[in-house]
Amino acid sequence: MSEHNVSAQVFVGGLMERARAAQKIYENYTQEQVDEIVAAIAWAGVKEDNAKAISELAMEESKLGNYASKYGKLQKKIRGAQRDIKDLKTVGVIETIPDKGIKKIAKPVGVIGAIVPCTNPEATPFIKAMFALKARNAVVFSPHPRSKKTNFFIVSIMRDVLKKYDAPEDLLISVQEPTIDISNEVMKQCDLVIATGGSALVKAAYSSGKPAYGVGVGNAVVIVDETCDIKDAANKIMLSKTFDFATSCSAENSLVVHDSVYDELLEALQSEGGYLVPREEKTQLQNAMWPDGEHLSAKIVAQEASIIAKEAGITIGDDKKFFMVREEGVGEGYLFSNEKMSVVVAIYKYSGSIENGVAKVNEITTHMGAGHSCGIHSTSEEHIMTMALGTKTSRVIIRQPQCYANSGDWVNGMPFTLTLGCGTWGGNISSENIALKHFYNTTWVSYPIDAVIPDDKELFGSAMED
Repeated sequence: MSEHNVSAQVFVGGLMERARAAQKIYENYTQEQVDEIVAAIAWAGVKEDNAKAISELAMEESKLGNYASKYGKLQKKIRGAQRDIKDLKTVGVIETIPDKGIKKIAKPVGVIGAIVPCTNPEATPFIKAMFALKARNAVVFSPHPRSKKTNFFIVSIMRDVLKKYDAPEDLLISVQEPTIDISNEVMKQCDLVIATGGSALVKAAYSSGKPAYGVGVGNAVVIVDETCDIKDAANKIMLSKTFDFATSCSAENSLVVHDSVYDELLEALQSEGGYLVPREEKTQLQNAMWPDGEHLSAKIVAQEASIIAKEAGITIGDDKKFFMVREEGVGEGYLFSNEKMSVVVAIYKYSGSIENGVAKVNEITTHMGAGHSCGIHSTSEEHIMTMALGTKTSRVIIRQPQCYANSGDWVNGMPFTLTLGCGTWGGNISSENIALKHFYNTTWVSYPIDAVIPDDKELFGSAMED
């Protein structure tokens, strides 16, 4: 092991020692004490002065996304998470099933290793801290270097809350100068990894030797069928595609549109601020986005449309907010079928039955984004269920802005979070939104009950006739 790795190991060991000492005290807190602290942490994130300062710093430091979206994310996601968890029990007996003779007891994990991405540096630390503290854990945050000041600022705000409530401040610790070695050590030395970030990070999390909840690659594909409300679909696609300039892995990356509404949808999207890239400018845009023919340019990620246009040498109107690229192929040689992390959406056309549209969705997500999410703008329950049954994704979003809905919204029942499991399809252990229940261990207490033994006919039915 190199000297650099040894120093990272020792440094992180010191952080873990502090966090474990704090958690040892905190695990004896009552439900009332825990709930009071979590509510105060949540309030600190939505307080106007704090939310403004965090959003401004995140923009200034990361140069990704936009202030309004970051402020809005703090306001919605923190409130939504607090709504979801505030009445849930996490101390002592949390569930009783009398007819099974079962009681369930929640117990803390210990120290959470939280890896925080630069694409969502503002709300992610709050959500992870709320879930972790609600379950009586401590957290060591290792942020992306591009948003390390933002993370330290947020954790400092939350530590002030802990101090105010006479709770150990070291329940929440931020790495001030993160490196790859340090992040790897955090994952190796903690009790549970919650990794939000790119595929390399998630692979490292799963290789850390510790239990880990990671996320898969996003590349959301949305069908627009012949039964939909075109104007409504176009507006929602625009809202999602432009939110925080597409920092979210949940934003629409491709649309699969029925040929009968294709032209009408393109017109509606243009009315919403979409720039339909002429075929002669497609190569220019592609070269700007993938200058080496493989890797997405950092100059493009989460930037406003005018910056992307300038980079590509394309002239667009001041009213244009996002790009639409007509595409046919998928996979190698068709880079627009990839996840784009930018205000660029690929447009595919399908004809005939909904099964043809679903087949295109599967082709795209198999290439990239397996297990993550898809959506559909449709009023046909048959079409909706054909897609839901026929895709290998963990989320199927109906008539909603994809990036709003995936991680929880006021108008749906998805759990609020910023960490999205993608199931075995995406190389993850969970296909759920990573939420409070993933942050604690559960002890099952089993009492004897009257025997329930079915007869063979009930068990085996017609199989007994063989």
